[in-house]
Amino acid sequence: MINELDSKIVKLYKIGSKLSHGAYGVVWKATNKETKDIVLLKKIHRAFGNPVDARRTYREVMMLREFNDHSNIVKLLHIYKAANNMDFYLIFEYMEGDLELLIGHGILRENEKRLIMFQIIKAVLYIHSGNVIHRDIKPSSILIDTRFRVKIADFGIARALNCNKECEDGCNPPPLTDYVVSCWYRAPELLLGSKRYTRGVDMWSLGCVLGEMLIDKPLFPGTSTFNQMELLLATIKPPSSEEIERFFPNYEGLFLHLAKKGCPLKEMLKRAPSDGVDLVTRLLVINPCRRLICEEALYHSYVNTHEENKSVPLLSYDVHPFVPDDIQLTADGYRRLLYKLVEDEDVE
Repeated sequence: MINELDSKIVKLYKIGSKLSHGAYGVVWKATNKETKDIVLLKKIHRAFGNPVDARRTYREVMMLREFNDHSNIVKLLHIYKAANNMDFYLIFEYMEGDLELLIGHGILRENEKRLIMFQIIKAVLYIHSGNVIHRDIKPSSILIDTRFRVKIADFGIARALNCNKECEDGCNPPPLTDYVVSCWYRAPELLLGSKRYTRGVDMWSLGCVLGEMLIDKPLFPGTSTFNQMELLLATIKPPSSEEIERFFPNYEGLFLHLAKKGCPLKEMLKRAPSDGVDLVTRLLVINPCRRLICEEALYHSYVNTHEENKSVPLLSYDVHPFVPDDIQLTADGYRRLLYKLVEDEDVE
């Protein structure tokens, strides 16, 4: 296991158990040998293997630096370059598990679900207040400790927007990729290949996450993009013809073809509290402009039971990465920018 890590990292950290292993990297539990602090150590494999992966690594670091002060967003503590100039290391504050693990064990009590959802919404509101969309909200990206404190992670595909007036005439969101968010948590506009979308994609994901917490299993476990749309339209009220024309032009035939009787959403959630069902149904609306926005979700009765929501922190400025999202550097260009950060922070 230690052979997988640079000698410099092993010198600084006592390596513990491997916690996760995904397409973009491996995460270990580790202990800082000097401070004795327990941390999460993430090694990004071939972070600079190509421009797309390099931009993802750069974006994650830059977004986390912007959001590092929020209590419900995971803190990035240190960054390190690797000896092979290809891998990259991120050190985070330690969190014992994630929401996917807790849902899988079916151990969450109702008051814990409400507390978790409140913290998730609070974090997403902070992200949205900086005019940024996360684009990858799912149970595995929601870290949780033993005291049920929530930290949002995985900012590699977060994007800054250039418009604050969503769903209004004159607002022209930037073209964005549609292949984001795990399929089960992907909004209809993403499933249908829209290149222009808004914060509403995060709100749809929040609805899927809450629904999964309420029934201890995914709401829409699609096996493909087409099957995902089938599951949605068998469960959720389809949009009107006017909404289809505005948001899903050229897809009227698809909606008519896929719309069929299935299990209504409220029936799927029949054992859940009524206010939880109401919040899910207000988030899982196919028309993105009719979904709740974060400010509205925060004061919904399902989560509006916490005194701290009276002083929710917000950003007073729009977050913009040093390199604009519509400009793509070479892999080496992103590497040089991140190495400069390493040098500036004196964390080698």
